[in-house]
Amino acid sequence: MSWEVEYKKKIQSADEALQCVRSGTRVYIQPGCAEPEALVESLMRRAPELHDVEIVHMMTMGCAPYVAPEMAGHFRHNAMFIGGNVRAAINEGRADYTPIYLSEIEALFENGAMPIDVALIEVSPPDSHGFCSFGVGVDTTLTAAKCARYVVAQVNDYMPRTYGDSFIHVSDIDAVVESSRPLCELKKPEVTDMHVAIARNVAGLIEDGAVLQTGVGGIPDAVLPFLSDRKDLGIHSELVSEGVIPLIENGVITGARKNFKPRKIIVGFALGTRRFFEFVDNNPIFEFHPTAYTNDPTLIARNDNMVAINSALQVDLTGQVCSDSIGNQFYSGIGGQVDFLRGASRSKGGKPIIAISSTAKSGTISRIVPMLSPGAGVVTSRGLVRYVVTEHGVAYLHGKSIRERARALIEIAEPTFRPELYEYCERTKWLQHPEVMQAVSR
Repeated sequence: MSWEVEYKKKIQSADEALQCVRSGTRVYIQPGCAEPEALVESLMRRAPELHDVEIVHMMTMGCAPYVAPEMAGHFRHNAMFIGGNVRAAINEGRADYTPIYLSEIEALFENGAMPIDVALIEVSPPDSHGFCSFGVGVDTTLTAAKCARYVVAQVNDYMPRTYGDSFIHVSDIDAVVESSRPLCELKKPEVTDMHVAIARNVAGLIEDGAVLQTGVGGIPDAVLPFLSDRKDLGIHSELVSEGVIPLIENGVITGARKNFKPRKIIVGFALGTRRFFEFVDNNPIFEFHPTAYTNDPTLIARNDNMVAINSALQVDLTGQVCSDSIGNQFYSGIGGQVDFLRGASRSKGGKPIIAISSTAKSGTISRIVPMLSPGAGVVTSRGLVRYVVTEHGVAYLHGKSIRERARALIEIAEPTFRPELYEYCERTKWLQHPEVMQAVSR
């Protein structure tokens, strides 16, 4: 049987295809901008007849109606990385959070620790050989589809075709729901003067030929414009956003000096707008892979001069980094931070960076703290952290004593909070009194 005949036989309406979901099953939903919204909407229509369905995914860009209070008993979400659309439900006890390194999520599907009953995915139309592309979201989805007992694909002609380990054959799809609707988009984050000040200090650490892990948000978006005078930058990252477009078009990002996968942007998923989706469509510079590959610290370390830029919520004076919670309120997730900091720390010439604003809540709270808030989770340990960057400068902590770390971090804290940070160090005897007074008087 030709794949065309097989494909036509699998075409169903969304409501027909979602009959595969039964009470008590686990459903995986493709995350990011590749969320199959038509399938999610159909799943919600089945809510009255379903009970105890677990929904698993990383951060999605669409809405998440299954976490609404009225869905209790029908659906329960389990977040591998928390997005704004499910954060309240998790902290109100209506959904779950599983902290895990991004590089290790797929192993849960493969080894049976988290078996997937149904995978809801969104892909491009098949090519002449019957292969559909996962487009902007390979991430953990390719592996979820391989391991799932049943795969429902929203085949969307808006989904770009991307290269790399980015394909699924029609024969591996159980039900096809054809669609023609724009992908979910990530709104461009606001870039503040604070972000620009931090970005300037981060950019000062990036040299010609560096390989970047880029993210999304105000700081990454602010860093990229400072790199317009660099030469032959490369990218190896779990994700990439459209801030890279000008640097690619102007010949700044070429990957020419990369010693691992030269001339290729290695990435797991892309977040952005339709402009970016059209840019990655059939663009051979982009090579998409599962996150077990992109986030493997051993592979990351094969890139010389790897620069990993990650954000945080708090850093204490010993160098412990909290990134996934505000006290005992869960905020995001472990994600790829530790994967890339480990990889960059093992890279020849690598620079693992935590970039953070010195304050929060309009300058009323210091993010450089004596101790992490009660309940705060340590995502990056004090033994792994190397560079911490704020708008006030750069602190290098690797190989430094607690006394040296505390001094370095206080010097990049907001000046109005430095006296109380020094006073804490005096009470703990991390810094002796004459040293404290000299520093405060400067």
